[in-house]
Amino acid sequence: MQNQNFEKLFLGDVLSKRERVELTLNHKPVDRVPILEQLSYNSGVISMYTGKPIDGFNYTVDDICQVIRKTTDMIMPPVAPRGTEKVSNDDGFIFQNDNWTSWHISRPFTDEAGARDWLLRRIQKIKKANCDPDFAWLYGKESKDCLEGVSAETLKKWYRDYTLSTQQQIGDTVLLNFSLTGFCSVYDSMGLDIFTLFYIYYPEVMQEFMEASIDIEIRRVHAVADVELSPVILIPEDFSHKGGPIFDPDFLRQFHYPYIKRLSDAWHEHGIKVIYHTDGNYKPALPDLMANGVDGFYCLEKNAGMNIVELKNTYPDYVWAGGVDGVELMERGSIEQIKAEVKSHILETDALNTGGMFIASSSEINPTVPPESFRAMIEAVGETVK
Repeated sequence: MQNQNFEKLFLGDVLSKRERVELTLNHKPVDRVPILEQLSYNSGVISMYTGKPIDGFNYTVDDICQVIRKTTDMIMPPVAPRGTEKVSNDDGFIFQNDNWTSWHISRPFTDEAGARDWLLRRIQKIKKANCDPDFAWLYGKESKDCLEGVSAETLKKWYRDYTLSTQQQIGDTVLLNFSLTGFCSVYDSMGLDIFTLFYIYYPEVMQEFMEASIDIEIRRVHAVADVELSPVILIPEDFSHKGGPIFDPDFLRQFHYPYIKRLSDAWHEHGIKVIYHTDGNYKPALPDLMANGVDGFYCLEKNAGMNIVELKNTYPDYVWAGGVDGVELMERGSIEQIKAEVKSHILETDALNTGGMFIASSSEINPTVPPESFRAMIEAVGETVK
């Protein structure tokens, strides 16, 4: 440890947040297990740690960042409440916002042929812009900023400006940003019923999109990747429910896993670790994901068969995060139960000596989690030190 001047979550901290995160990613001993979360959605937690009275969702990113600095070692990008309006995009999709989430209420097509035509237009838009306008938010930008050809230098400036600005708000906490293959965005935009027919009848269009999307994202990676900004990136691509993967293995091996491999390899070229995220039970997919280059996994729903203690002990060379049950335990469990669960994760995996694990909820700190439950999760980490 070189720098003694760092933010501490607990008086006994002897490592900086960045040092603790890097040691964990590299399976080295730590002074305590680091804490990872997404804290943008729970007004009670924000009120508890800022002392600010909050009615509903009338808080700001600055408020969220105050809580981040006091409670986490690593964080996903903070986002302001979305409000409750209906909004539309340039492609004709209409969404209903509900402050911390949103969903499709209308699409600009009603069948697989219309979905095919929409995706072909999106492919051309990506190629023309030299980036994906749908993912302009990765830079803190609007989609319109990507409508004309964007140079690698501009991408780098956007990303660096956004990251440094966010870092200034969150202090020493490490930023865990996102990198996307585009896979999830297609079936989410179409809806599973239309998407199922679409990929049966038009697999070549799906393949064309995946190639265009990954080419643009890898171009972006080589423009923006900088291990000094963050040592780790998250690839969030949901494809599972509680019963297992939504798609069959052959489909995933054609349309998903190869693109995870190419994206992981690109980040690795810059010395950056890759964490993969999906909800649900994706245990059957772990061998394929591991074979395609990811360094770890986030979101481990115990009630869906993803037990973090079992997984870390079975696969000690991978990083594991998000194993504290975010529903039954965090929403309805007692303080004593929450603390006992957190401590068992740390002690039963020997994480203090082996690294490789972040304490985090399995479903983020959603609005239904009592603030006292979140505080108990944090306190339990501080009570379990070397």
